[in-house]
Amino acid sequence: MRKSYPSDINREQFEKILPQLESFRKTTRPRVVDLYEVFCGILYVLKSGCQWRMLPNDFPKWRTVHEYFRIWGQPGLSGEPSLWEKLLAELVGETRQEEGRNENTSMIIIDSQSVKNTDTAGETGFDGGKKVKGIKRHVGVDILGLPHVIHVTTANVTDREGALEMFQLRSDSWPAVETVLADGGYAGENFATSTLEVLNARVEIAKRSELHTFVVIPKRWVVERSFAWLEKCRRLWKNCE
Repeated sequence: MRKSYPSDINREQFEKILPQLESFRKTTRPRVVDLYEVFCGILYVLKSGCQWRMLPNDFPKWRTVHEYFRIWGQPGLSGEPSLWEKLLAELVGETRQEEGRNENTSMIIIDSQSVKNTDTAGETGFDGGKKVKGIKRHVGVDILGLPHVIHVTTANVTDREGALEMFQLRSDSWPAVETVLADGGYAGENFATSTLEVLNARVEIAKRSELHTFVVIPKRWVVERSFAWLEKCRRLWKNCE
């Protein structure tokens, strides 16, 4: 039995997602690895930011862990969401219900974050506003800060273009969305019209203080906190692949 790491989840938490992990891919021979150890190995890489080859030896072999990570991230043949996306949607829905809310959110708060590339990253772009060469994460969260969609593009894609791509990918999954809350970077009649066409939702722009002083913008701070949660995982500080 290996030692525990801070990135591990417990067995009780893992049991909630084990059926989906086991049923995702049919096997023709008995599985020789413990999926719990594989999952914790993925969490270790995500949390610590280490290379796959530097995964501690008390986890399954790094090639095995990486292969499961790759398989679980593949979309279905007919464009269905990947296993990661299905698990995220299921857990977010359960958490919302536990908090006394409807499973489907009526408001999405959007924002983007530019992330630097390493020299080995496959795709790159330059964000002139942030002066960042790399990729850009476009996220949509609910009022609790729970992620409902994450879309990654190269950094040169504008916030509005990336958001519309994100909406088109998940328009069928948001039947109850009525409002999209965004900052001034998403202002404009064209974006509002396109959002109405894709999501049948109106765009609400949260304006900054006209006094040019720091003020926490109501509801908008939620998505900034979600980015802070992501940055607890060192693997997400830079785009390594």
